[in-house]
Amino acid sequence: MSAGISAHGVTVHYGETLALDDVTVDVPAGQVCGLLGMNGSGKSTLFKALMGLVRPDHGTIRLLGRSPRQARREGLIAYVPQSEAVDWTFPVTVADVVMMGRYGHLGLTRRPRAADRAAVAAALERVGLTDLAGNPIGALSGGQRKRAFVARGIAQDARLLFLDEPFAGVDKRSEATIAELLRALRGEGRTIMISTHDLASVPALCDEAVLIQQRVIAHGPLDEVLAPETLARTFGAEVAAARPGDEAGGVR
Repeated sequence: MSAGISAHGVTVHYGETLALDDVTVDVPAGQVCGLLGMNGSGKSTLFKALMGLVRPDHGTIRLLGRSPRQARREGLIAYVPQSEAVDWTFPVTVADVVMMGRYGHLGLTRRPRAADRAAVAAALERVGLTDLAGNPIGALSGGQRKRAFVARGIAQDARLLFLDEPFAGVDKRSEATIAELLRALRGEGRTIMISTHDLASVPALCDEAVLIQQRVIAHGPLDEVLAPETLARTFGAEVAAARPGDEAGGVR
């Protein structure tokens, strides 16, 4: 199976603070990988490094065989941010947000063509937001906003999707919709990495997982990574005692 995400020996400092320490992660193409860890464990930094937004002090990163910069330039990467990272007062509609995914496909005039509008309409339909296309993005619920950003990635035809805490502040209906959609995208051969500290959402969605605490604690099949002794090293004994599928299996 070809490599979707390949990071070897990635080390990142913020000033004197060590954020990532010799992190190595390989995710095959067409897989959903959960990136698990406590707040401050380095999940967001690893995302930024993988997407080329943070330059590692050491290490190499390849995305579908390309550098992060090249993968971004080719429109292969889509990002679904945490809600607090977005200015929801910015005056754009849901359709405008999804159309942003078509930017790399637009011609020199940067004016949407029929094919671009069709791609946006199809993406909105897949996430169940067709009726809200003309609404301000800030007027949507938390789950609807996440679905809009997933639609942006679909319209972009990205092959790699990075989702940062996609189920935080999301109602159960939207969580189920997003999970079903991500499984469908995986079936289309897209590679997906989901950063989360909510263990309960992992078994039904992910093929594999990475436990991180500045360093990689474990990486592999779910039954190995989510073993109680492995979880205890990352989250503590209380979380490890509860099964990830249980209500107590999430770190809030």
